[in-house]
Amino acid sequence: MGRYRELQAFEAVAQTGSLAAAARHLEMSPATVMRTIASLEARLHNTLLYRSPRGVTLSPAGEQFMQSCRQILERIELADRSAAGLHARPDGKLTISVPLQMDLDVFTPVILSYLAVYPDVYLSVQASRGAPKLLEDGIDIALAIGQLPNSSDFAASLGIVRPIVCGSPAYLAAWGRPETPDDLKVHRAVVSSSPSYETDWRFLCGRSIRQIKPTPVLTCTTPRAAIRAAAMGVGLTRCMSYEVHDELAGGLLVPVLEDFASPGVPAQLIYRHGRRAEARVRTFIDFATPLLRAHPAFLGRDQEFIRHV
Repeated sequence: MGRYRELQAFEAVAQTGSLAAAARHLEMSPATVMRTIASLEARLHNTLLYRSPRGVTLSPAGEQFMQSCRQILERIELADRSAAGLHARPDGKLTISVPLQMDLDVFTPVILSYLAVYPDVYLSVQASRGAPKLLEDGIDIALAIGQLPNSSDFAASLGIVRPIVCGSPAYLAAWGRPETPDDLKVHRAVVSSSPSYETDWRFLCGRSIRQIKPTPVLTCTTPRAAIRAAAMGVGLTRCMSYEVHDELAGGLLVPVLEDFASPGVPAQLIYRHGRRAEARVRTFIDFATPLLRAHPAFLGRDQEFIRHV
């Protein structure tokens, strides 16, 4: 098998952390992928991947080789696309993954503006509950919340989001405003039974984390329903800042216990292939990043960074 195919196989395995997933992406058998990687390692006289029952990870030599591999593949693909004119007009299907509750208020205006500028692109937006796996799940771009595991994906920073406890002005007028996390013991709470919802509310008290298990007066199936109930004065609720920014901006909800808020977590657009990504991916990253950074749902304003680990 040619050297170009060896590099493709190595990059796919490095990105997915799985021989089987890489084989599916390349439309090859796992045995063929294994033989290809073995041939590459034999030619280089070095071990690039560590194999284990949990998958594969890059060796130190593999980490270094991955950078060179990416540069080579990027130049080849850029040359192919330039010759074919594929960078001239973005078109085709673009699959994007966003967290639950972010798709309507935050993301929909951005994608509508993008489609107005690039009408030949067809967008498929999926809601996700956890960290998406781009290659395995067939996703081109994902808006990810939280620290990312080591991967070879690229990322554009949008800012930060954080957990927030809030209640309606009417509720706070009737029940009082909690001044410390311990005050929550005498307050009513609206919670969600969603799998992604944390049953314990965590607060930063000095250098330690304080966990409070609220007493729910109402349990809703979704965080959105819990937010609406809190806005109606049923009780306090805890959610992520991006989930409730409209209610906060409109005065329907008021944040409490801000001095004890947990640290913020990064929000990022992640994607594969960097500068050799397809035109529809690159144009969306370039178009959406400044709009999302300026959105009040994101509390921080970090400079864009492109990274690979």
